[in-house]
Amino acid sequence: MLDDLDRRILRRLQSDPDQSIPELAEDLALTPSRLSRRLEKLREGGVLLGSRAQIDWRALGYAVEVSLRVTLDKTNPRAFDEFISGARDIPEVLEIQTFLGQVDVRLSVIARDMGHYQQIYRTQILTLPHIADIEALMHVARIKSNEMLPI
Repeated sequence: MLDDLDRRILRRLQSDPDQSIPELAEDLALTPSRLSRRLEKLREGGVLLGSRAQIDWRALGYAVEVSLRVTLDKTNPRAFDEFISGARDIPEVLEIQTFLGQVDVRLSVIARDMGHYQQIYRTQILTLPHIADIEALMHVARIKSNEMLPI
């Protein structure tokens, strides 16, 4: 699947994603054209999905993060689809995860302050369909947040 050069390229991209192609090629002792071909091969293989800007939402005035663990009323066969469709439309919902087990869905919600969170919760979250139970966990600290893979 991946050879040593692919792994070196991916490690470098993970550690410094802002490097230009010529800089990255120089660090890897490759020509820019050879590196570009390798990157294209990794994209075509579905290994590299693209790049994105990482924005610090706290710097934009969002001070509250809440994790909501939701149990759905699964008597409706469309409960998951309808709930998730509605949750996707809430701009303050940053992440939606589904689970097998007692908790069906986890929503990561941000807000400017507690008043803003209460407004989102009451007017948008609680109006989502098929909620049987909901538990809110107030985010206190992020101890580790790492998307680097051990390659």
